[in-house]
Amino acid sequence: MTRFPLLICLIGHAWAAFSVVTHADDRPNILLAISDDQSFAHTSIAGFKAVETPSFDRIAREGVWFMNAICGSPGCSPSRASLLTGRYTWQLEQAGTHASEFPKKFEVYPDLLERAGYFVGNTGKAWGPGNWEISGRVRNPAGPQFKDHARTQVPANGIKRIDYAGNFHDFLAARPEDRPFCFWYGGYEPHREFEKGSGLRLGKKLEDVEVPPFLPDTPEIRSDILDYCVEIENFDKHLGQMLRLLEQLGELDNTIVVVTSDNGMAFPRAKANCYEYGIHVPMAVRWPGQIPAGRVVRDLVGFSDLAPTFLEVARAGPHEAMTGKSMMNVLHSADEGLVDASREFAYSGRERHSSSRWKNLTYPQRALRSQQYLLIRNFRPERWPAGAPQKYELDGTLGPLHGAYHDIDACPSLSYLIENRDSQSVGRYFHLAVDKRSDWELFDVEKDPGCLTNLADDPNYAKIKQELSDQLIQHLLATGDPRILDGGDIYETYTRYSRIRKFPRPDQD
Repeated sequence: MTRFPLLICLIGHAWAAFSVVTHADDRPNILLAISDDQSFAHTSIAGFKAVETPSFDRIAREGVWFMNAICGSPGCSPSRASLLTGRYTWQLEQAGTHASEFPKKFEVYPDLLERAGYFVGNTGKAWGPGNWEISGRVRNPAGPQFKDHARTQVPANGIKRIDYAGNFHDFLAARPEDRPFCFWYGGYEPHREFEKGSGLRLGKKLEDVEVPPFLPDTPEIRSDILDYCVEIENFDKHLGQMLRLLEQLGELDNTIVVVTSDNGMAFPRAKANCYEYGIHVPMAVRWPGQIPAGRVVRDLVGFSDLAPTFLEVARAGPHEAMTGKSMMNVLHSADEGLVDASREFAYSGRERHSSSRWKNLTYPQRALRSQQYLLIRNFRPERWPAGAPQKYELDGTLGPLHGAYHDIDACPSLSYLIENRDSQSVGRYFHLAVDKRSDWELFDVEKDPGCLTNLADDPNYAKIKQELSDQLIQHLLATGDPRILDGGDIYETYTRYSRIRKFPRPDQD
């Protein structure tokens, strides 16, 4: 076996030499890079001027850029569970909701690939938040963690001091000979909270921000978005260091790289909502020599499709329990635009996000996305979608009205909406974010990506609504969704292992 000693020095960090191994196993390596709370529009290749994402852009240019990637859920842990298992969140019991457990019976692709001979590991945010130990697992579902490296400086407060790329180096150094690797790079960024004003402090410009249609276009909102962009860039920088490391090792072209995010941006009416900016995420895939490069693909792909794809790449599948569909036929094709005619729809859903309601009640949603339309079923429209307006304080008294929308991450944008809710210019956006919603919502996302105009009761769209609602219900029945089968009250019983707040009974809201 031939070895080539190599000293790796990346920006701001020097690593010790280790050996590069020429592999007898010709299967490719797999690198998944997943950011935390980033919507589809927020990469520089997508034309968003306020952010620079050269690493994502490179993967998109040198591989396939997926324009219609739909995450498993608009919240962290259920979406990651869908990705890991190749199943929809409603097929995963406790793992299909937030901060619960991950039943051991649901197999995950890192374990399957490890049994097939891959060396697996992760750094940063793996599956979570939640309690994987209580189900009898001996490690996080994303694999063994590499976490020894930390940085002394970060661009802004709120950014983790984890040296993700340094941990990836350690993972590669620990890899046994003749084994391909499967690595999960989970950035904690751009998850809240951000350092307020960090974007402006670092030289970003308010005029470069394109404010999503569901938020008011004000300096306060623009500045909050700039802070979000600082964190996206941190994630992208570490990805770039990993790519350069693989390049210097001669391993990059034998690695399939997938870059995406677990759900949308942590702003009102985005994350924790099944609207476009909650479930539509960036995705790009690179694998030179195996997938034709430089293509923009509009096929609808979902997170349940990634695990079957990885198993096919590794020649370790298919796995009969996975309900997702491998994307390899799309990746191998030389076509652009719409490639696989069978990919007419993608699906997402949510149950509990934060502790936001009396008795920890959920806000159950299921969503169907077609090329033009987004259909959402709200199973409990009598509940507050962003959380109850009030909670109990520590002394048992009711807190202030509009002080408890905890399904929206605490942030300057939320505070701005609440503080200005009575103004004519801002009040509309406040109500869009927090008011109760109808049981069905239908949006033309080509014309209305901000999901502002609900067409569900428009007679001109009655036929479309009927066709899409029939399709959604049939799909949920076929995939065994408890919300369709028996009402889904089981979701209200799953233990939450994160903080639980106290709220008044619903009839007091």
